[in-house]
Amino acid sequence: MRLLVVGAGGVGSSIASIAARRDVFEQIVVADLDLDRATRAAAVTKSDRVIATRVDASDRVDLVDLIRSTRCDVVMNACDPRFNPPIFDAAFTAGVHYLDMAMHMSTPHPTDPYHQCGVKLGDAQFAVSQQWEDRGLLALVAMGVEPGFSDVVARYASDHLFSRIDEIGVRDGADLVIEGFSFAPTFSIWTTIEECLNPPIIYERDKGWFTTAPFSEPETFVFPEGIGPLGCVNVEHEEVILMPRWLDVGRVTFKYGLGDEFIDVLRTIHMLGLDSTRPVNVRGVEVAPRDVVAATLPNPAELGHLMRGRTCAGSVVTGLGIDGTPRSTYLYQVVDNEWTMREYGHQAVVWQTAVHPVVALEMIATGEWKGAGVKGPEAFNADPFLALLNEHGAPWATEELLPREAS
Repeated sequence: MRLLVVGAGGVGSSIASIAARRDVFEQIVVADLDLDRATRAAAVTKSDRVIATRVDASDRVDLVDLIRSTRCDVVMNACDPRFNPPIFDAAFTAGVHYLDMAMHMSTPHPTDPYHQCGVKLGDAQFAVSQQWEDRGLLALVAMGVEPGFSDVVARYASDHLFSRIDEIGVRDGADLVIEGFSFAPTFSIWTTIEECLNPPIIYERDKGWFTTAPFSEPETFVFPEGIGPLGCVNVEHEEVILMPRWLDVGRVTFKYGLGDEFIDVLRTIHMLGLDSTRPVNVRGVEVAPRDVVAATLPNPAELGHLMRGRTCAGSVVTGLGIDGTPRSTYLYQVVDNEWTMREYGHQAVVWQTAVHPVVALEMIATGEWKGAGVKGPEAFNADPFLALLNEHGAPWATEELLPREAS
């Protein structure tokens, strides 16, 4: 497989490092608006199969030219979701497969944002699914860790563990600490603001999709392997959109274990209007407030050496087990920052986000996953994907949340 990675930030660089260790990738091109950053990402891999180049991810024509000149088979979108439309469209125009880790952005309902959906995540992508299918092209969307891994294990639970699924609750938490900073996010603050301050979306079989106010339905979830209890709140996320499309489920939610301090910071950012993406004039310069926030905070991809702890991602599936008795199971993955820094030189959150699209790309390259159109991870057999995770040093586990009778 010839792979084009668009975006050489933390996750894009980590994708290149992971993919460079896999023989299935014949060539990996890392492209970024900042050629120096792309060059650094390629150099870290120490592989002559990885090369760097420059591209403007906002320019569809520039992207199409690069896709054709590199003769890539798949475009891996490793940019913020604001760049999704030109990259998605360029892959279709050039006639190659496409993969991203976050879907096209949403737009809140104009008059009732905390009850009704406006434009949902990925609506524009699903609207053209038939066009992709007609051309025999696959757009695998939302294939990171969350969304991505969380969707794959939900499919696994549906296939192997449950006869009826009443609810799937994606739960994300960590005990990561960054030394020397009073406030420093472990992932892109631009994307975090987008997810956390947009109206969260919930799915219920009888109601369909609907929204609530940010940080709704607070709960305490005890994360496994000693991470412990964290306060979790509803956040807008792709799993809620994707799971009901392919799985028979009564309710779907996504909740982050953000913590009170992080929520207070986000609320302050919103109160001051600093979450806005609409440019304002500052001494003759047009600048978006959210871009200023992102530029002011440290780059999370560069904080791995100051970070300690673990990050956990997974899905709580509740319903009836195969034997017809009540069951609630957390299918999860824990990644330790010390290990990812030692083995790859990338911090845990970006590495965990990056490893799953690389596994998915291998599934496509080997023919384990086949298809056309716009599809989520739930559309494919989870078994070979989860088996390959172990080869990458990214095993997964389960924890029963209800007592089970001994078999």
